[in-house]
Amino acid sequence: MEARELLQELCGSLRAVLARVREGEPGEGREPFEPPRFWDALGQAFKETSQEATKLSLAFSRPPLPSAENCRKLSEDVQNAILAVATVYYWLPKGQGTTLRKMVRDATTEVLEGMIQLTETILISPLGSSSQEQLISTGGVWEACEQVSSLPRDNQAAVVSALSAFLGVVKDAVEEMENALVEEQDPYSDIIEDEELGFRGNRDTYWSEADRKLLGSCMGLMKASKACLKKVLSVVKAYGKADSPEQIAQLDDLADIANEISPSESGRSSATGRIMRRVFLGGNFTAAWQNLPRKSLFAVAEDVILLGLLG
Repeated sequence: MEARELLQELCGSLRAVLARVREGEPGEGREPFEPPRFWDALGQAFKETSQEATKLSLAFSRPPLPSAENCRKLSEDVQNAILAVATVYYWLPKGQGTTLRKMVRDATTEVLEGMIQLTETILISPLGSSSQEQLISTGGVWEACEQVSSLPRDNQAAVVSALSAFLGVVKDAVEEMENALVEEQDPYSDIIEDEELGFRGNRDTYWSEADRKLLGSCMGLMKASKACLKKVLSVVKAYGKADSPEQIAQLDDLADIANEISPSESGRSSATGRIMRRVFLGGNFTAAWQNLPRKSLFAVAEDVILLGLLG
């Protein structure tokens, strides 16, 4: 079997493992969960995967190409490393917390996706020549594997990380709104086309007084979200515990609540643009306002107390 066919087989096997990790759920396991053993094994599996990515990339970076036997060995080593990563991930039981489990799953899938991308990059490049894309893909696997050291080690740390991320999104949205108003910039500058309404059309490129009032209401909610999230984050950092199933479940509930009050603006597009799209392009502020989360911000602080995180 030629090298290209072996690489194609490898790519297919990696995709199958990725699908199982995305769709499957870790079980509770028959043996008691041992956190030190789990994290040591996960770190070792990520490290070995990084090493195998380096070997694979180097083998196809310059002539001569590896023999069929060596190529088969490289492919098997990559598969074994990836299977080890997936296997260790499945050691993490649901009872350790859904927030923690999601972060470990995301880290695992990122490693798998990186290895798939590296294999595909080698396949589409002239075999025996190292391309810039191949170097970038190799570095991507290294970076994905290195993040294991920064993963939270329990659900309390995972929820703190999630709350910090939510708070960062809110801060960015508030800052964008404030800058947009202060700089008198075109409120639709980052809106090219709306999926439902089509092109922006002939719209004013300034903030009207009515616009400012409406945006002020949005700003008030965003700032309240920011203040609430900061307080909740402080409480979880100081008093949150993950020593019992009840505490772990309470932390997950809190993360879900925080996600509800955090604005849905996320990812790579402008938060301001998304808000403007919903409020102004839609032409109906009342409808847009009604679509915002109705969870009382003050009720979240009450939830924190009721969940027992204060003592």
